[in-house]
Amino acid sequence: MVPMPIPSRAALVDHLVRTRIAGNVATPRDNNLSHYRKLANGDRHYWLGLELGDRWTDEQDVLAVMAERCGVIDDPGHRAGQDTIDPELTVDALERLAARLRKAAAGRERVLFATGHPGGLLDVHRRTADALRAAGCEIVRIPGGLMADEGMVFQFASVAVLERGATLWHTHSPAPMAAILDGLEREGRPQPDLVVADHGWAGCAGQRGLDAVGYADSNDPALFIGEAEGTLQVTVPLDDHVTDPRFYDPMTDYLLDAAGLL
Repeated sequence: MVPMPIPSRAALVDHLVRTRIAGNVATPRDNNLSHYRKLANGDRHYWLGLELGDRWTDEQDVLAVMAERCGVIDDPGHRAGQDTIDPELTVDALERLAARLRKAAAGRERVLFATGHPGGLLDVHRRTADALRAAGCEIVRIPGGLMADEGMVFQFASVAVLERGATLWHTHSPAPMAAILDGLEREGRPQPDLVVADHGWAGCAGQRGLDAVGYADSNDPALFIGEAEGTLQVTVPLDDHVTDPRFYDPMTDYLLDAAGLL
């Protein structure tokens, strides 16, 4: 297979918009606002493993963070129809993530990968894990026999996932990550130096004080709030399940190149 050239920043921005990873994304405005409201109302499902206390009880404050860090439309009167992710913010966050991956490679850190969105992001995580392993990092092997949310927590292609009924599960829950971190502690093994994840997997790791970075969609505000508060180091805004997971390949190429891992 002939390798594709690494996209320039401008070419990546164009690709993100064309494939709807960013730009006019598929997630509708009313769904975004509903999730912001539920987070503000204290629904822990939308906290993604973070402890937000009473700091985010006004959904307009949540919207303001999402406009700043994700690029959704900042008009509170816009209640339905199209919403957006700013592709420039996506690439900015990819470059921040690349800097953290470069640090991990330089220090040969222990890195744990996990995803609650295996249908979209599994290969993004898998390729990143392979690149860090080649650079001398230890990709954390999770303990065996872990259970969470009536499913099994195991690793597939170096990435921790939740499995139920022979199916890789889409989950926002922090419980699978908690099971991994608790399992490592029970075995007397060190915690990861870095967690690269999404959804509640990233939120749980950050809440426990670990260096955590993650990907998040426009209807998952908690990880952006986590970055704003310093609980997460980086949150990359993107549509986390577009129509073809191969659409993420140029983005991953750009990330790994920027991190010096290609």
